[in-house]
Amino acid sequence: MSAVSRLITSGTFSLDGGTWEVDNNVWLVGSADEVVVIDAAHDAAAIADAVGSRRLRAIVCTHAHNDHINAAAELSERTGAPILLHPADQVLWEMEYGDKVPYRPLEDGQVIETGGPELRVLHTPGHSPGAVCLYAPELDTVFTGDTLFQGGPGATGRSFSSRETIVESIRTRLLTLPEDTVVNTGHGDSTTIGAEASNIA
Repeated sequence: MSAVSRLITSGTFSLDGGTWEVDNNVWLVGSADEVVVIDAAHDAAAIADAVGSRRLRAIVCTHAHNDHINAAAELSERTGAPILLHPADQVLWEMEYGDKVPYRPLEDGQVIETGGPELRVLHTPGHSPGAVCLYAPELDTVFTGDTLFQGGPGATGRSFSSRETIVESIRTRLLTLPEDTVVNTGHGDSTTIGAEASNIA
């Protein structure tokens, strides 16, 4: 079984009084026996099916916009797996769950065991205050959520986001990775660090 697999789920993203239809990438990283889910979006049943008989070690949130976390609570209830989130996104988390759903705080530099390749937490604020990317050096891959897409930085036009901050995060935390590092994003197609270097300005 591949160390990384992708499930695409569909639903809505809501913030600042607007709602949009979105397709999200849900990434599963691990082994034939254990796995971590990155961004439990929209459909807990479909994600649980993708996990299958493997032990789900953790549900890791790259940030707390509702379209990236709205299946996390149900998936956690189904599996007993803890939810991991950077606490700087508490205000966004509460928009979806109030104070009813606990999570474990992520820290910059933390190493997450998947049962397969390790994931290193890179705090990359800008898209949201607590946005993180997850770097798997053994796979030459980084999971960027909505911080970096094919074509450039994630959106920063809504509350709790900053264009200046996201560009600084990408320059200092992501563009320092090897150029051939695969970038697995929160929406859309994958890319590489080298391909996106010229799109950061």
